[in-house]
Amino acid sequence: MPDWGWWALLAMALLGVEILTLDLLFASFAVGAAAAAIAAALDVPVLGQVAIAAGVAILTVLTLRPLLLRFLHRGDAVVTNVDALVGAGAIVLERVDNRDGRVKVGGEIWSARSGPKDQSFDPGTVLTVVRIDGATAIVDRSEEL
Repeated sequence: MPDWGWWALLAMALLGVEILTLDLLFASFAVGAAAAAIAAALDVPVLGQVAIAAGVAILTVLTLRPLLLRFLHRGDAVVTNVDALVGAGAIVLERVDNRDGRVKVGGEIWSARSGPKDQSFDPGTVLTVVRIDGATAIVDRSEEL
């Protein structure tokens, strides 16, 4: 098998490994091997082929890979768990002040405290969850009212 064939075979094997890892690291190595295959087809000496493979692989790892990873992971992160409750509406079930209280948030009953230290809210008041502190919802007046 000619030199370019071995490089091409290596490039395909590296792409196979990339399919399993999805990290774009082995894809960068495969691009280097493909460049070396082209160099081998142009009768570049073996030492030059290795240098081209290494140079192109390093170049793609340092430049192209970060750009592609940023492009692939550009979607917004999905907010889950208690982080998803921030900004949600809360209905006061038991009087809420700066020490305690109960609110209903998304069908669940939470212990609650008022965000402003000097305010209290009576049952039936619609509030907004400002943050979650442990297992306690910190609430304040809804901005929409």
